[in-house]
Amino acid sequence: MFTAALCMLFSVSVLSEELKAVQLYTQDELIAMINKNTHLNRVVADRCQLVQDIEAHAEVLKEPAYQFLWGDMLAWGVCVDADPKRGISFMRDASEQGLPAALEQMGRYYAKGTLVQQDKQRAVFYLREAAAMGFLKAQLELAQLFVDGYGSPYDYEDAYHWLYNAVTDDKAVHQQIASYLGQLEKLMHPKAVRNARRPMDS
Repeated sequence: MFTAALCMLFSVSVLSEELKAVQLYTQDELIAMINKNTHLNRVVADRCQLVQDIEAHAEVLKEPAYQFLWGDMLAWGVCVDADPKRGISFMRDASEQGLPAALEQMGRYYAKGTLVQQDKQRAVFYLREAAAMGFLKAQLELAQLFVDGYGSPYDYEDAYHWLYNAVTDDKAVHQQIASYLGQLEKLMHPKAVRNARRPMDS
């Protein structure tokens, strides 16, 4: 009798937990998740309860963070049927509204040929936009493309300037930055290197 009652109590507890409403993410919360690449995991962890809300915020309200999230969900079939073409379209919409993470992801996809045809020059375009906004991940990827011979030599100074002034507490990223700075220096005129070492706010 006690066991049956305990099981019933447990079942009610689980049911109430399942029925608990999931709050829609604020723009700041969602952007933080996107920047940490935890946004898709969160949607799954929330048992796909917010799919309709996410779709509405992306398609009707056209909020860039939600356009990015909805695009990523469509591209990879997370809580919805996969539709890469629509997914890329929403990611591109988010990038056109200036969301750094969307610009970076579009650039990375074009650089690697993920879901789209590989196009290194188009990758440079997207990554440069995100890098100029201070998005470190894009700055690193852009530097790699420059070192690999893509992009314009006129852009090397900007890439060096951004990385030279980058701040990170990640030792591996710090070493990566130092490596790119050294490689970029070999491609630049000494005067350009001196100019690129100016403080960020100058």
